[in-house]
Amino acid sequence: MAENGRDGYNRRRNKFKDRQQNKDKNMQKPQQKTAEKPRFDKQKGTLIDRPQWIPPKLGQNQLPRTECPYCGKPVNDLSSALTDPASGAPVHFDCALRRLADREPLQEGESLTYIGGGRFGVIQFPNPQDTNHFVIKRIIQWEDKEKRAPWRRTVADNFSIT
Repeated sequence: MAENGRDGYNRRRNKFKDRQQNKDKNMQKPQQKTAEKPRFDKQKGTLIDRPQWIPPKLGQNQLPRTECPYCGKPVNDLSSALTDPASGAPVHFDCALRRLADREPLQEGESLTYIGGGRFGVIQFPNPQDTNHFVIKRIIQWEDKEKRAPWRRTVADNFSIT
């Protein structure tokens, strides 16, 4: 019967009583700023002096402004541009897709799609309503995987810090 709280033993009240005492102690402390202690590494037993983070400087080089050899318009978005196989100049993605669509004969149910790595694929959907399942009929290599265009290095240097 000692745990029912009637004989003065009430765990809940004692628990909140300690909280109130701690709160009263904290309120009585003077509001003085103390010097911030350096961080202590418990495992090594040494003080840690953390280095200050300095943000990296982004490339100040201007991105090359070139014209698309197919349409003559300036290529503004170099991140989505492809390399022209003949000249090595950047071309619009849409211009490259249009050029391939004119050059490649497509049968019914086939479509021309970018499959990554500088390659396009002629794909066929066995069921046109189900776009999750398809068959790659032909792979067309647009960019040479081994040879990287010089303008790509300039773009990468501007955006990649590491």
